[in-house]
Amino acid sequence: MAKAKRMYGCTECGSTFPKWAGQCGDCGAWNTLVETLIEGAAPPPGRAGWAGDQANIKTLAEVSVEEVPRFSTASGELDRVLGGGLVDGSVVLIGGDPGIGKSTILLQTLCAIAQRFPALYVTGEESQQQVAMRARRLDLPQDKLKVMTETCIEAIIATARLEKPKVMVIDSIQTIFTEQLQSAPGGVAQVRESAALLVRYAKQSGTAIFLVGHVTKEGALAGPRVLEHMVDTVLYFEGESDGRLRLLRAVKNRFGAVNELGVFGMTDKGLKEVTNPSAIFLTRAQEAVPGSVVMATWEGTRPMLVEVQALVDTSHLANPRRVTLGLDQNRLAMLLAVLHRHGSIPTYDQDVFINVVGGVKVLETAADLALMAAVISSLRNRPLDTDLLVFGEVGLSGEIRPVPSGQERLKEAAKHGFKRAIVPKGNAPKDAPAGLQIIAVTRLEQALDALFE
Repeated sequence: MAKAKRMYGCTECGSTFPKWAGQCGDCGAWNTLVETLIEGAAPPPGRAGWAGDQANIKTLAEVSVEEVPRFSTASGELDRVLGGGLVDGSVVLIGGDPGIGKSTILLQTLCAIAQRFPALYVTGEESQQQVAMRARRLDLPQDKLKVMTETCIEAIIATARLEKPKVMVIDSIQTIFTEQLQSAPGGVAQVRESAALLVRYAKQSGTAIFLVGHVTKEGALAGPRVLEHMVDTVLYFEGESDGRLRLLRAVKNRFGAVNELGVFGMTDKGLKEVTNPSAIFLTRAQEAVPGSVVMATWEGTRPMLVEVQALVDTSHLANPRRVTLGLDQNRLAMLLAVLHRHGSIPTYDQDVFINVVGGVKVLETAADLALMAAVISSLRNRPLDTDLLVFGEVGLSGEIRPVPSGQERLKEAAKHGFKRAIVPKGNAPKDAPAGLQIIAVTRLEQALDALFE
């Protein structure tokens, strides 16, 4: 068997050295040498490649394109984010802040799957007793799920080959190490090599693997960026750790749509699915208040109604503050400039604070018109109707542009009892939903006139 040789590679220029040094001798960069493995010149015969198969050449016509079989995780929201369920041999990476619920949702999922298929929960952060205590606290079935406490990747894969689980969880990838490297667990080389062995095992055996990943203080997944390229699906847990709602968002998915969103509620019995998130996000005050408006955002394959709040107050600073929670701060500054130029409403001496209720992050431009409506309502101290819905993209020249899936957004609004909707003319349907008055606008000036009718 060819022996792997330990080398130290520069992450900047790619040069390799037999020993570690603080500075790269080729490019001069500091603290860029990381431990890596250089395989022998003659690889052992019969070794599988990255995807788990031998090199095989076929024409595209010869490749089978049958639908990839999936199986349910027993959680409708998790299945939605995964694209319809788990795929055999897939590797899913879940990241999120500490205490957000990553281990909880995976333990719930595996306890449910273990009733139908063999499942293995591997933890490097907790003892078996701690995992069992959590399962009992959540009233989960415990008779079928197998738990293993191990951090050596070679021992984990050897055990998995004997147990042959259908689904396996690694909690977390930052605690796993390979004996071929001398660096500490959690390092760039250890995370990369351990993940590579797990991906290769998943493709060979058909086992679906969940990897739990730590995040940095900036919110990105810790470890090398190549980790996200290696796996099939990347999920992010969002929400406040002291809040009740948790949002599971897919940012990469080789087997389904990206930017799909799953909504969960944290209870004393674990995470519960929220099948109608619009009803949760629309827990508004009974009386109309200035600076509040409802918009319809599109998340993955479904519309959601969320409340946008604005607070505009006189600024005593040379540079007024522009603060956003759940929206892009740069886009707010641009829209305020459009509001001044085409709406004759200046905010250069006002502090503007924007918040999306419920902790939702709205990443699409359909929030432009709703954001402007909330700002004007707060600035003039005039509340908008509680049965008013607003959405649309605002251009730099003051035009109102249509957004995708406008018909589905309006149907969602009608379902929740909204009576009026200010929308782009390109999204105005021929037949409006029953009980919903559509106000179609093409310019910002028209939208401003329609707000307080």
